[in-house]
Amino acid sequence: MEIWMMSSLGAARVDWLIFAALGFMWGSSYLFIKIAVDDFGTFTLVALRLAVGSALLWAVTRIAGQALPRTRRIYGHLFVMAMINIAVPFLLITWAERSVDSALAAISTALVPLFVVVLTPLFVDDEPLHLKGIVGLALGLVGVIVLTGRDLTGMGSDAVAVTALLGSSLSYAAGAVYARRHVRAVPPMIPAVFQVTFAMIVTGTVALVFERPWEARPDLAAILSIAWLGLLGSGVAYLAFFRLLSRWGATRTVAVAYILPVVGIVLGFLVLREPIDARVVVGTALIIGGVALVNSRVGRRAVSGGVRAEAPIRRPVG
Repeated sequence: MEIWMMSSLGAARVDWLIFAALGFMWGSSYLFIKIAVDDFGTFTLVALRLAVGSALLWAVTRIAGQALPRTRRIYGHLFVMAMINIAVPFLLITWAERSVDSALAAISTALVPLFVVVLTPLFVDDEPLHLKGIVGLALGLVGVIVLTGRDLTGMGSDAVAVTALLGSSLSYAAGAVYARRHVRAVPPMIPAVFQVTFAMIVTGTVALVFERPWEARPDLAAILSIAWLGLLGSGVAYLAFFRLLSRWGATRTVAVAYILPVVGIVLGFLVLREPIDARVVVGTALIIGGVALVNSRVGRRAVSGGVRAEAPIRRPVG
């Protein structure tokens, strides 16, 4: 019994270390996008990081002996997820970071859970819209206004970039809801590897046609950033996420959203000297407060009910 308890405590510590590493890998991605974005076209940067991540995920999938889906229907759903859960948000974030700080991009991602609680009742059965979801989303949007108020009043390129960041968070949320509605019985590694692969093929094709990536002359920092984004941000991070998902469940695992803004702000300040002022502190606190609210036990009164989801796919994928 004593040995078992020590083993359990050791595994718990490892899980917490993995959780912290996941927050750092995803939170630091915004810094490395900022470093590399001026050396590559938007589609080229996204395609390159996805190519590296795809290679790693396929290697792990084959080593693990993971069986692949056999029905076209699943592949169709995975392609849609690749577009709305990876290609679109990656492109919007990468493009936005040409004109806004990496810290702001990291902070905007914390809005994803708030958009999820509003979108889910529209498409998934037994998921009513709660009052806390509406209040949490309102707090998050107020936080965005506090963070970007001066930029938005100018209606310049920064305002468009902020809109792109909001669009990326909404796209991530739509991807999460789509996955829950259409891809329920598929082992989690399969959506990861096919999402990354399909998104890489699409963005890579567009990059080859319009951006002439062979003419890019990146410096060493940009090349190392691509390696980091591919191996860690688009590869190892997924593996860490799925380990935690299997051991902790979704609710506890997605708490990583609390870490991303903090990592993004600190790294942006330390590496790129991005300012940390009262707007950043208050705006981030409002957004994280909104996320905390939707994950709390208060305000659970339903405002509206959900709709019936498509029956889960129960065919074996092997």
